[in-house]
Amino acid sequence: MADTEQVGAVREEDKLDEAALAEFLNSLSLYKGEMAIKQFSGGASNLTYLVDSGGFEMVLRRPPSGRKAKSAHDMIREARIMDSLKPHYPKVPEILAVCEDESILGTPFYIMQRMDGIILRRDIPEDMNLTEGQVRELCSNVLDAFIDLHAIEISKTELGWIGKGEGYTARQVEGWNKRFTDALTDDVDLFKDVQDWLEKNMPPHDVATCIIHNDWRFDNVVLDKSNPLEVEGVLDWEMATLGDPLMDLGATLAYWVEAEDDQIFHMMRRQPTQVAGMMSRDEVVAYYADRSGRTIDDFTFYEVYGLFRLAGIIQQIWWRYKAGQTTNPAFKTFGMAANYLGNRCRKIISERG
Repeated sequence: MADTEQVGAVREEDKLDEAALAEFLNSLSLYKGEMAIKQFSGGASNLTYLVDSGGFEMVLRRPPSGRKAKSAHDMIREARIMDSLKPHYPKVPEILAVCEDESILGTPFYIMQRMDGIILRRDIPEDMNLTEGQVRELCSNVLDAFIDLHAIEISKTELGWIGKGEGYTARQVEGWNKRFTDALTDDVDLFKDVQDWLEKNMPPHDVATCIIHNDWRFDNVVLDKSNPLEVEGVLDWEMATLGDPLMDLGATLAYWVEAEDDQIFHMMRRQPTQVAGMMSRDEVVAYYADRSGRTIDDFTFYEVYGLFRLAGIIQQIWWRYKAGQTTNPAFKTFGMAANYLGNRCRKIISERG
């Protein structure tokens, strides 16, 4: 089956102190022999490495270098969330080690179990040979895992500390408006009209407070190699918090490109939601409402929020790229992408807002 994990040589700017890492692993009995390190290229935020020590594979995550948004890239928080969530949500990888000592690799980091499954990127590999019906089942299973996360009772976990709860929607609108403005570059629009619309049209109350992932995409889902329609694991819990589930759904649908969407949105596509059998965005919203039991009368606000939030995430990375804090070539079109997403928000507001 095709390799969908995109593991390659470590970029020069992201190299690790291998001797220091080996010593750390040895102190925890995780060093099993000669070490080889590769880098996952799929992520656009934190840095993720495949560490092979004598045939024992682990995944190491650490923040990027350079300017970072306040509270972003908190590896210790992410590891604590995963460790506390796993008893209630088995799809979380096991945490093997956490290191807050910056003298070892220059930043805090953690090491987790490697889930050796299938991760879908832009397209479904041809050798998976999925029928349209199987694609629909895969889509449903990925959404079911998302909805199951929202159904966890917070009171039965030790995760009450990860968010502030009620008022999440208002905090997110204020926060992303500010983060976008703070990361503004001279080649990207401020989209003040979109920011103002979000402030004026946000619902007065959150529909609920639950554990949300905040970055749910196909490339953060690990499929079972023996049955690629089943979800084995879920990755990237950095932005997980307590919040409104419809805000989480809006963030997810910002990545959901359909076959009929314009060429630029397709150029930005990073998951295979355009193939026959996948639900449309409207179908996803209807499926979520039916499966979760939540009434969704109008999803426009959440759709615009998700797109503008994604524009903000991309713009923060674009600021770092323009400042020379990262040379990853994957970021070279992010300024254009931020402008496109802001204009997509404008179009939705004009048509439906």
